[in-house]
Amino acid sequence: MAQSSLPLKTVPVSEAVGNILCHDITEIVPGTRKGPIFRKGHVVRPEDIPVLLRIGKENLYVMELHSGLLHEDDAAYRIAKAVTEDNISLTTPKEGRIDFIAPHQGLLRIDTEQLTHINGMGEIALATLHSFQEVKKGQAIGGTRIIPLLIQEEKIRRLEQDISSPVVEVLPFKAHRIGVVTTGSEVYSGRIKDAFGPILQEKFAALGSQVFRQIITNDTMPMTSNAISELLVEGADMVVVTGGMSVDPDDRTPSAIRAAAGKEISYGAPTFPGAMFMLAYKDTTPILGLPGCVMYHRASIFDLIVPRLLAGITVSHQDIASLGHGGYCTACSECRYPLCFFGKS
Repeated sequence: MAQSSLPLKTVPVSEAVGNILCHDITEIVPGTRKGPIFRKGHVVRPEDIPVLLRIGKENLYVMELHSGLLHEDDAAYRIAKAVTEDNISLTTPKEGRIDFIAPHQGLLRIDTEQLTHINGMGEIALATLHSFQEVKKGQAIGGTRIIPLLIQEEKIRRLEQDISSPVVEVLPFKAHRIGVVTTGSEVYSGRIKDAFGPILQEKFAALGSQVFRQIITNDTMPMTSNAISELLVEGADMVVVTGGMSVDPDDRTPSAIRAAAGKEISYGAPTFPGAMFMLAYKDTTPILGLPGCVMYHRASIFDLIVPRLLAGITVSHQDIASLGHGGYCTACSECRYPLCFFGKS
């Protein structure tokens, strides 16, 4: 609906209650401020009348809210309620826009197909952060508004009917018991000190999970496979194996994971850093082979896959294959992840 088709008229300020302002009303206080005291789209209230008269307004250019039309604030609220989970907080409308606030730390999941459908309806703008990224409690994750000041209610009703599931949701991270197997004859023999374990403890703790045990093995496949199975028997919700993930003849970790797991999902990922990543499952328990880059890079395959697993999502081969679009990290001199394109398609 073009704005020129809206019902416009001029009314005395004293008769303007309930009408919608067509433009900003500016207040000028010499030497102090100059700016809008009421913005376009504001619905005039009884308490606004003395203020308008004080700043010299006798008449206003307004719109009448006819039956079948929705004001931008009301429309934005209905869109926001239709597309978000009930626990997502909504801000009060500001210049017609309502933002969505994450209720807790977790994984943001966006139904991009429904998102595109809504934006294709016309006169509606719905924008979000990229899907499948970690968000913090209180973080703004998206927002919506309509383009004109008024919109046909039938269009909003049609949107509400079209939504089959939440478009915007934050899946909470579930606390996992993490078992770690660190491979390498140099670590097993004590020639060097393990540095991977403490890093993993820190990374998992930031996501609400805890490493309950770490087993160090040499480079033999049976010893590493047995260690994985031992952690599974002890109730690990996830097993992470570090070291020995390359194609070097001495690196037998992938074979050990295959021996302990029931289903291999992927060996290799289209991400840099993280190409030598491996994911398998023993029943429903994920077993990960982490390449050394996870220890050195702030953002890697760990940050793209582990949050999904902690949110209860079963990761498929296709999920990993899709990481190629956005999977190239340019190794900026100052890492700003997640405020960058890495891992975002």
